[in-house]
Amino acid sequence: MRTYSTTTISGVIFATLLCTFSVFAREHSALNGTWALVPAKSDFAGQPVVQTGTVTIADREGIIIVSRSFVYEGATETFYYNDVTDSEHNATIHTGKDLKSKTSWDHDVLKVTTTQSGAVTIERYSLAPDGAMIVSVERPGRKPISLVFERQ
Repeated sequence: MRTYSTTTISGVIFATLLCTFSVFAREHSALNGTWALVPAKSDFAGQPVVQTGTVTIADREGIIIVSRSFVYEGATETFYYNDVTDSEHNATIHTGKDLKSKTSWDHDVLKVTTTQSGAVTIERYSLAPDGAMIVSVERPGRKPISLVFERQ
């Protein structure tokens, strides 16, 4: 029977954890960058159609910045949303009295939960096999929508 030293076992455990961390970090950084909406590939589920839009994601050392800019069909203005959260320390960002946002990683899916006046909107950002970014948006009282973005 062969015995292993504590140093050898600790080294193997450390190496395994290091490899696991680097795989998750690589997946998270894959969403970094600016993405342009492809309305023709998106499913708006009967809601107002977004004519143009961009999403910029930056995840650096646990600080996640998600910036969104959209122009809706028939609208004369651009709607801009910006969330900055510290997912590493599980922080929730409060903007105003009744608006708060929280981001978290569910494996390789970035989840942004926004609560405004008690209504919770959940956005899930993930990569499709073809390299496009898919954003699933769930809002209370509305059908879920699926937006498709291509890297700019």
